[in-house]
Amino acid sequence: MPITEILEQNARLYGDETALVEINPEFEPGSRITWRDYALIQPQAGEPFRREITWQDFDKKANRFANLLFTRGCHKGDKIAILLMNSLEWLPIYFGILKAGAIAVPLNYRYTADEIKYCLDKADCSMLVFGPEFIGRMEEICDRIPKIKNLFYVGEDCPVFADNYDKLIVYCSSHAPKVSIMDDDDAAIYFSSGTTGFPKAILHDHTSLMHAAKTEQNHHSQTHDDVFLCIPPLYHTGAKMHWFGSFLVGGKAVLLKGTKPEWILKAASDEQCSIVWLLVPWAQDILDTIERGDINLDDYDLEKWRLMHIGAQPVPPSLIKRWMEVFPNHSYDTNYGLSESIGPGCVHLGVENIHKVGAIGKAGYGWQTRIVDENCNTVKKGEVGELCVYGPGVMKCYYKDEKSTNESIKNGWLLTGDMAMEDPDGFIFLVDRKKDVIITGGENLYPVQIEDFIRRHEAVKDVAVIGLPDPRLGEIAAAIIEVKEGFECTEQQMNDFCSGMPRYKRPRKIIFATVPRNPTGKIEKPKLREIYCGESLVAQQIEK
Repeated sequence: MPITEILEQNARLYGDETALVEINPEFEPGSRITWRDYALIQPQAGEPFRREITWQDFDKKANRFANLLFTRGCHKGDKIAILLMNSLEWLPIYFGILKAGAIAVPLNYRYTADEIKYCLDKADCSMLVFGPEFIGRMEEICDRIPKIKNLFYVGEDCPVFADNYDKLIVYCSSHAPKVSIMDDDDAAIYFSSGTTGFPKAILHDHTSLMHAAKTEQNHHSQTHDDVFLCIPPLYHTGAKMHWFGSFLVGGKAVLLKGTKPEWILKAASDEQCSIVWLLVPWAQDILDTIERGDINLDDYDLEKWRLMHIGAQPVPPSLIKRWMEVFPNHSYDTNYGLSESIGPGCVHLGVENIHKVGAIGKAGYGWQTRIVDENCNTVKKGEVGELCVYGPGVMKCYYKDEKSTNESIKNGWLLTGDMAMEDPDGFIFLVDRKKDVIITGGENLYPVQIEDFIRRHEAVKDVAVIGLPDPRLGEIAAAIIEVKEGFECTEQQMNDFCSGMPRYKRPRKIIFATVPRNPTGKIEKPKLREIYCGESLVAQQIEK
């Protein structure tokens, strides 16, 4: 069954019930009325504090956008990119693309203008939907993306080079388009990247999307009465595929635009959320704020909150121990996945296995796992090898990249690039990353990109960027810089130079030292990690 049929089913069964809520904490009114009361009695111009749509509205908006695409010459299989912050418009636009038989291409909102152009070209996109946060970036490239036939703008003050989505959509039919969609039809392209920093276009079909929904619902037993609090960006497979478990049963979701501890707790309280997916930094911030006395839990009604789960980076066991002391009635789970396996769930811990915190878990619902050596032979338990996964959620391919596809998929098994080991009980622990990608706060940083930028400094002879363990973000980027003879460079000077990069890419630690290279000229990053990390990743994972 194509994923679009679930939306139509929800519209039939739960048409007048709330499907999505958007909360903008920065626009909170000064009064003490609840968010729900405020939405009913005091609408305001501009961006409101709280918005919501029903399942029927959701379905109609998706239909309208699909029909709008047809008016602009969209055909089945066309690629339509989405460059939006989380909002009520995001998911109806996504499903409108799918209902048109087209392929949705979500883009990272942190991409620079050149990265946006690269991804649009790589995926052969013919149209793009973007929001006000991206006007400047689109202005830089709008005359350099000839494949893009239409730019749709979502928001107020539409720029002259784009079409106004809000004004056009009202004239389009709200009836479902008559497009035949099969399970094996292409559905979405998500972008990932390896150590080179060049994003790869990951192609999934409708079978992948449906399996993600079934896996998530199987793991966390969502019912129609559950309310899912969604905080991470929807362009990422993690947030959307976790939401898919609630989507499958017509459960309400709350899109929270902000990560402050008080905002998360207030949203969970006011909207009576039962499931919350967090990243490690957000969970730590909540605990730290409570322990400092800045937040009083008695001010919130959190009785409905039953599950807290975490993904996107290794989880310190000490964090979960602290969490369970503060929230003893919560179930806890962690999930492992990657965009090539349609996001989280191919491996998961399981709420019944909290005694194994530190492991990523076992094969998820409908998935199989193996740990293999360099010849793809399964290693013995306790031995380190590369983690491989097999299941209906494995990507079809890297779009237009046969070489990388063949390197990553062997007889249907996806090589994850992560080194792992399996303990005697069958639980999998990550040991180290085969690739050098740094995961900081759930976001990927690509060392080569940062290194290339730093090398532009006149005083830099050589540079290597590695990830250092960080109790809050999981990892931080550290730049080991070798200065040219006769030159001087201070930490402040380098930080000032790096301000030319997007903030999230800037190294958080500068180390002036020799950069070791092997006889073939490759940087010896394992040696650097041994010097500066102090302990291996496996030691952190099996802690306690």
